[in-house]
Amino acid sequence: MEPEAAWLPWDSQALVHWSMEPGNLEMANWTMEPTVWAPGPSMESESTEVFVSCLQTSSVPPTSTGEKLMVDQSSAQQELELDFDNIVIKIHSDPIHMFEKAARDFKDGVDTMRMKIHRYPATIRSLGELYTIPTTVAIGPYHHGRDHLKPAEKVKHVAAYHCIRESGCSIQEIYDTVVSIANDARRLYDSNIVDGISDDDFLPMMFYDACFLVQYMLTCTTSTGGLPQMDPALRSFFDANDDNIYRDIMQLENQLPWRVVEAVMRFRPVPLTEFVASVRGCLQDRKIPDEKPFVLIDGNSYDPPPHLLGLLRYYIVGRSDAKLPSLPETEAISFSVSAMELAEIGITLTANETTTELIHMGVKKKKGHLFAELSLAPLSLDDTRASLLVNMAALELCTTPSFQDADDEASAVCSYLLLLGMMVDREEDVHELRRRRLLQGGGGHTNKAALEFLTSLQGLRLGSRYVRTMEEIESYKVRRWMSTKVHAFVYKNMKTIMTIVSSTAAVVGILGTLKSLKVIH
Repeated sequence: MEPEAAWLPWDSQALVHWSMEPGNLEMANWTMEPTVWAPGPSMESESTEVFVSCLQTSSVPPTSTGEKLMVDQSSAQQELELDFDNIVIKIHSDPIHMFEKAARDFKDGVDTMRMKIHRYPATIRSLGELYTIPTTVAIGPYHHGRDHLKPAEKVKHVAAYHCIRESGCSIQEIYDTVVSIANDARRLYDSNIVDGISDDDFLPMMFYDACFLVQYMLTCTTSTGGLPQMDPALRSFFDANDDNIYRDIMQLENQLPWRVVEAVMRFRPVPLTEFVASVRGCLQDRKIPDEKPFVLIDGNSYDPPPHLLGLLRYYIVGRSDAKLPSLPETEAISFSVSAMELAEIGITLTANETTTELIHMGVKKKKGHLFAELSLAPLSLDDTRASLLVNMAALELCTTPSFQDADDEASAVCSYLLLLGMMVDREEDVHELRRRRLLQGGGGHTNKAALEFLTSLQGLRLGSRYVRTMEEIESYKVRRWMSTKVHAFVYKNMKTIMTIVSSTAAVVGILGTLKSLKVIH
């Protein structure tokens, strides 16, 4: 009698155990034990077919214990090892379909890489919890449930209440709209985390977190619908915890898909232009005079942001429309140079006085000047801004596999941090950055704290603008080798030269005095 046919998944290598009685072949205690396929030169590619929909055996009985019985099937050839106690069927599946599935999954991951809510890469996680663990509020599932973040969960309910009341719509209408988006948002998170969260927990989490973010964004605006109409109790919470909340919602692992936030904003609009304008210059204390009015770019002109961090990073980095000239090839290039070395060859450090956007960095020669300058956007450094910079750099590392094959904007934060870190080895170097107004403000990080922060980031991947700046420095040294050598000699021997000049001036003065006395005599 033939055993009952059974479906086997194509990707299961299995040992199927059977028991039989003399004269009768019956299936008993069906079990499947995974085995591992290992590639080898003797793989029998013709012996099996991946899509095995059933097991069909012939009724040829064994003649003795341990006798092997070859069973010919319509779609594949299976090898059976039978004895009177057990029959073992070993299925050799063609592994190419497993590779095809892996390739499809990998491509799907690459296609959605820009929109995913990423986990921290090892280089960023090693910097410590100050930059990677929220202190006040959890947004999304990665840090949800931490004990120290639970008090903010009640505030989320309050924020949801005010979003609903101020929208004039029913809770069911708003919630259903969020759910229609949030159902697809699950795939943007790490499956190792969200697979263990039921929809009964995940979907309300998306709703409450989106309402919280919408109400917080309203605190950063003053136009119609912003602060003047906000509930005083809710506003007091946001005001009292403003720095911590801002730092938390700018962390890479503490993000909500932007489409989920937009779903709530359909009912409770936020003056988005005013909000972005209020925070995009957050890296500086001093504002640029006569800066052009901020205009939010039309959503049809660029890809939608993945989340709030991605949205603000886009405007903090900015865009560079100017086409950079090609540089002549050089025999060698150094990927690190100190501030002292720059000063020796006549390149001075300057703060960009026309913009706060990070993308505008590099070496250029000003009209009417003999030497060049390395210009960067200024920075007022404290814990909140340091965390923002780290998390924007982490986003670049996660979403751009190759910096050199992408636009300069894709790695601008990494380039900016590497250039600042390149210039400091001692606290005196940090003081020099302050003197050059690259580091602004008297508060925030001390020279020691700034030094520790900037030097801790030298493990970042080399951004394309960083590489370009190093090439510009090398090109400058090659093109102006004579003047740079003269400048370096003068720079290194300035004290000696000044002493000689002073001594010479004194001698000339004495000789002039003697000469005048002789004439008088």
